[in-house]
Amino acid sequence: MKPLAPFRRELLFLIPPLVFLGAFYFYPLSQIFKLSFFSAGDWGTAPLTKLLTAPFFFKILWFTTWQAAVSTLLTFALALPGAYVFCRYDFWGKNALKSFFTIPFVLPTVAVAAGFRALGAFWGFSAPGEGSIWMILAAHVFYNYAVVLRMVEGFWKNIAPGAAEAARTLGASPVKAFVKITLPLLRPVLAAAGLLVFVFCFSSFGVILVLGGTRFSTIEVEIYRQAAHIFNLPAAAALSLVQILFTFPVMWVHAGIQRRSAVPLTPGPAARRRPAGVREKITAALPLGLASLFLGAPLAALAAASVSGPDGLSFVFYRALTQNPADSVFFAPPLESALLSFQFAAAAMVMAAGLALPAALFLSRAKGLWSAFFDPVFMLPLSTSAVTLGFGFIIALDRPPLNLRAGVMLIPIAHALVAFPFATRILLPAMRGVPQILRDAAAVLGASSFRVWRAVDLPAVSRAMVAAGVFAFTISMGEFGAAAFVARPDAPTLPVAIYRFLGQPGALNHGQAMAMSCLLMAFSAAGFLLMDRAGAGWTGDI
Repeated sequence: MKPLAPFRRELLFLIPPLVFLGAFYFYPLSQIFKLSFFSAGDWGTAPLTKLLTAPFFFKILWFTTWQAAVSTLLTFALALPGAYVFCRYDFWGKNALKSFFTIPFVLPTVAVAAGFRALGAFWGFSAPGEGSIWMILAAHVFYNYAVVLRMVEGFWKNIAPGAAEAARTLGASPVKAFVKITLPLLRPVLAAAGLLVFVFCFSSFGVILVLGGTRFSTIEVEIYRQAAHIFNLPAAAALSLVQILFTFPVMWVHAGIQRRSAVPLTPGPAARRRPAGVREKITAALPLGLASLFLGAPLAALAAASVSGPDGLSFVFYRALTQNPADSVFFAPPLESALLSFQFAAAAMVMAAGLALPAALFLSRAKGLWSAFFDPVFMLPLSTSAVTLGFGFIIALDRPPLNLRAGVMLIPIAHALVAFPFATRILLPAMRGVPQILRDAAAVLGASSFRVWRAVDLPAVSRAMVAAGVFAFTISMGEFGAAAFVARPDAPTLPVAIYRFLGQPGALNHGQAMAMSCLLMAFSAAGFLLMDRAGAGWTGDI
């Protein structure tokens, strides 16, 4: 039998990820399109037309858009000074502080919202159920601060300082040198980070659902309400279609910008030094101090709320996590939900890492149009909200050959789909960093393709594999949007259980929600720190 040509053999790497995406991404999306245009059995645009003429639609679309834009601007206002300090200066505890600043990004949105809800209750901003736009914006900045910090700092440190220093020597002020020299070089990464944060805020679900109350609703929240509360599936499908039409082009542009700006501008990083003098020390300390206070306050408020009983410090809420006072058949004790979440996360981790490995292998070896086409294809789940994916699952995966709706596998499949783009992005730089000359040398010495991969590639990417798996596990533990649709009443994940407890009256229910949020926050933070310790936590290339 004639062996496959090298590139044809590499095309085999496409089979696992494309089969998975075809079954659990493109097929559910096609059913959303079908429900939008064939709801009555014949082709028609009635659901979409009815939605576009409804008075509430443009109000929701306008709020979704402007809050995402304002959240993005506020995130840049807080994160850019921090990126400048991390890029320019060295100081004690720098890596630990950067890890702390990154932890909010991996925290579950429900836990973040619960933290801001606890902080709002402490300061008296708003009562539960009323909703606060300021808390929503603050939570979005909290969640996306690390995206801007890591992406911009990772790019900025590779810009040679010579041009800006020459401009300063010729008499330009620091501000003018930045505007004329540095800012134009930063534009690609600023655009990429801005588009990514905008999409994250545009498709925000857990934050709006918990902090928005009855006053504020985005497209994501309305999809959930129309499908889960009103049971108006055609309207939910039409809203999902609108959401897809908004986010797809944005993420496609983002992928193009990332490809064009992926090459470092200099062979090595710019030199960094310790702050000298009072002015530089204040310049470095002020943005980092403000960020530490802003990012730490909700976490501290959440921890305090979880141990604040009627008579002061108490662990009554944690002890109540194992109880079922109502003796309900559909009630799952929170610790059982935590165990289920661990099991789902382990399954999602195996699936996401197992799919990301061949995807990253192909992208690291493909050239030209092949890489340019499949790179954004593998990122498509990132441009589709988890709410839309969960809605697609419940309308598509309820009949043969994919009749999975009655089982429990829908949750880890959905979580693997959400984590797959991130895992691919973590593995890809490690794959591309393996020198081709090592593979060629092993092949010349008679090693088969599999042995070349096992002896050369696998040792080089093993740490990245650990990081990708841990990141997928962490994402699964905190994922809420898809789980809100597909989780069974008697088998909720931990984020779904938190949301249910937050929606119930009584101090005990609220306290248990805070306690579960603290546990979930601890799980997620530990997962990230483990991934960061593996040395392949986050390259900034999302």
